[in-house]
Amino acid sequence: MEKNLWQQVQLVRQKSPLVHNITNYVVMNNTANALLAAGASPIMAHAKSEIREMINIAHSVVINIGTLDEYWSESMLMAAETANAIHKPWVLDPVGAGATSFRDQILHQLLQFHPTVIRGNASEIIALAKINTTVTKGVDSTAESNDAVKAAQILVQQYNTIVCISGETDIILSQDQSIQIKNGHSLMTKVTGLGCSASALAGAFIAIAEDKAAGIAAAMSLLGIAGELAVRESKGPGSLQVNLIDKLYNMTEEEFTSHLKIEKS
Repeated sequence: MEKNLWQQVQLVRQKSPLVHNITNYVVMNNTANALLAAGASPIMAHAKSEIREMINIAHSVVINIGTLDEYWSESMLMAAETANAIHKPWVLDPVGAGATSFRDQILHQLLQFHPTVIRGNASEIIALAKINTTVTKGVDSTAESNDAVKAAQILVQQYNTIVCISGETDIILSQDQSIQIKNGHSLMTKVTGLGCSASALAGAFIAIAEDKAAGIAAAMSLLGIAGELAVRESKGPGSLQVNLIDKLYNMTEEEFTSHLKIEKS
């Protein structure tokens, strides 16, 4: 599987898929740079007047509700509806799910357009499935990724989607497989928006991958390994952010395959 995942990293670099992001103010620069470093082409556009045209030319769509408002929510719903109608793969990042009724209402509407992938932390996935009352602490997770497996399975079945639960162990669940990735470093949690970068990278990889679950696994592995290697050269979260972008760009096959920690069932 290691070779297959590395091939997908190379494909993103070769094909440079155009990823349309409707994402939050906090992370626009971070996610655009992560996509560029991995070889993809980002576009950040949220004007309702151009949403449908943008999605027609993009290879995939990423919708991140981090800094949700009334205007952007309409753009997000239009984007999800369009992507679903023309069978364009799209990623939903349910930032802060469960925090407010407005956020949950928009997420409920977005889910009706069957995201190809849902990527969030354990608390967000649990809140999205509404199977218990785990408290969402801002955009940080108060639950472990294993706690969200049942919630993820509900979402997979109900919306015919793939769910990626981010955590110390990233868990990817689809209709027919489960993948666990144990790459990354705790210092990565001190850099804002790396989860959002993971969603953006997932968007790039599902744009070119026939096996979407494997594509997400490649994206999460790439980011996790880049983080591990970047930490070695970093004095703290500030330099980590810079070094991680460099490592996404400079990652070699030997680095990727020798550090990959993955289990599939």
